[in-house]
Amino acid sequence: MKNDLRQIIDIFDLLADGVCLVNKNLTIEYMNSVMVKDFCDGVGEKCYEILENRPDICSRCQATSVFNGETLRRQMYNRSANKFYDIVEVPFENEDGTISKLSIYRDVSAKKRQDERLKASEEQYRNLFEHVGCGVFISSKEGKFLDANHALQQMLGYPSREELLKIDLPNDLYLRPEDRFEFVETIEREGHVINREVEFKKKDGTPIPVLLTGHVRYDSKGKVVGYEGINVDQTQTKQMEREIRKANDFLNNIIHNSANAIMAADMTGTIILWNQAAEEILGYKTNDVVGKLNITQVYPEGMAKKVMGKLREGNVRRKGRLKFYPVVLLKKDGQIAEGNISASIVYDENRQEIATVGIFMDLKERLEMERRLKTTQEQLLQSEKLAAMGRLTSQIAHELNNPLYGIMNTLELMKTEISPGNNRRTILEMALSETVRLSELLHKMLTFSKPDQKEKQPVDINTILDEILLLHEKQFSENNIIIEIHLADGMPSVLASKNQLRQVFLNMFHNAGDAMPDGGILTVKTAVEDGEIAIEISDNGIGINEKDIKNIFDAFFTTKSSVKGVGLGLSVCYGFIAEHGGDIQVTSEQGVGTCFKITLPVYVQSL
Repeated sequence: MKNDLRQIIDIFDLLADGVCLVNKNLTIEYMNSVMVKDFCDGVGEKCYEILENRPDICSRCQATSVFNGETLRRQMYNRSANKFYDIVEVPFENEDGTISKLSIYRDVSAKKRQDERLKASEEQYRNLFEHVGCGVFISSKEGKFLDANHALQQMLGYPSREELLKIDLPNDLYLRPEDRFEFVETIEREGHVINREVEFKKKDGTPIPVLLTGHVRYDSKGKVVGYEGINVDQTQTKQMEREIRKANDFLNNIIHNSANAIMAADMTGTIILWNQAAEEILGYKTNDVVGKLNITQVYPEGMAKKVMGKLREGNVRRKGRLKFYPVVLLKKDGQIAEGNISASIVYDENRQEIATVGIFMDLKERLEMERRLKTTQEQLLQSEKLAAMGRLTSQIAHELNNPLYGIMNTLELMKTEISPGNNRRTILEMALSETVRLSELLHKMLTFSKPDQKEKQPVDINTILDEILLLHEKQFSENNIIIEIHLADGMPSVLASKNQLRQVFLNMFHNAGDAMPDGGILTVKTAVEDGEIAIEISDNGIGINEKDIKNIFDAFFTTKSSVKGVGLGLSVCYGFIAEHGGDIQVTSEQGVGTCFKITLPVYVQSL
């Protein structure tokens, strides 16, 4: 029997597990080599001192149960050896019939630590799974969610994860079910899908753009069992893309619909932008210049370099910008376009020059308008001078004709009283001849000085006003004058000289402009009042002094400086309107404005 026990003990020493034998007094009777290594040799010592490192019995000690025939299992951590054990404790019958406790200590430290790492990893994964900002999913091949995080639940508008896991993916998740089938086909063929754009629908049916990335899940035999991946909500991205696209479209519309030529070139001079106005003004099509033509080719020799030099001049604040610089550009047909250019240098984030942009304003129309306006003003001034001369001459003729005729009659009478051949008669004939010549000269002066009066004809007042306002529109705009037009419909005609009426209205508009040097509102109204045509021309300018109103239609009276007026315009206007059977009335208040009201008789065609 002893030999059997010895053999058992020898076997215990060969085990990889620790073996310990404790009697009912809790004294250690035996420890194999593994046990001694982990806990030290404690034979003869109390088990709680050696195995538990305690001075007294363990409060949770279950040795009594083992001594009574039970087999127990428990776990233990040995701090000194830094090991975890799975312990099996069984009753062991000694030779003398007493019962001891046989404990087998299996080192499970590696497994324990692996389990802990796995648990930590699972916790980290779950943490990441739940708190990542995008939707994370695990789905089956059959089209069901096996798991989904809170972000995906929120993204799709489901109140609970449980409800989300019940939906049918092709029909309840995908806006177009065919997208699901295409996803499955691709992911099983390639093993993954990266950044696939699809549209899901929320629980309430609202579409939501999503960027889908996923890969397949395999079982232990390599069979595809499902898919997992992430869904990124693209709503804000798509909205931003739409806003950027809208802004770009708006900017492109501004550029390409601008009335001014807009051109851009890189720092080598190669043209990179050419709008429609540039096509129209310079004659080059966009496809013929972008990336093909150098910007220097649309400038006269040396001009492009000069403009670039101007851009790089000045202080730091003004450097890189140029406003309203006069230039000429070369058209495709060899002609020139005269105007102003505003340009700037485009910099990158490091303040390195990357491009230049120029806006060219073609002044052809403006210069032509200015020439026409100057001609019109010169004609108006000449007309006013001639009209004034005619009035002056008429007054002189009126004053001289009667005395002149008296002198002529007297000379004729005296001539009859003197015989022919008399020297005195010869002198009288000479005097009479000069007097006749003076009368003819006076008549010729009167004829010459009268303004051109074309034959009166039926004319449309609204048409004349439209033509003149159109001619002056740009000039008024540049002087910050707003034109408000209220022309009555169905206006009857007036019998008038169109040229003279044009001169009247031109003079009125010119005076209104002078009355508003800082800008203002010019109002033009027409109406039919009491069988007459009424034209009101008013401004909100400086107004006329009350004491001057009664004199403004007098010849050579003016409220302007001598540089701006000689006092003939309104006098001539009044004369013209009076000749047409009309009238001019004026009301004015200093600091408020002036209103001229012209009335003309309606033309009634005789039967």
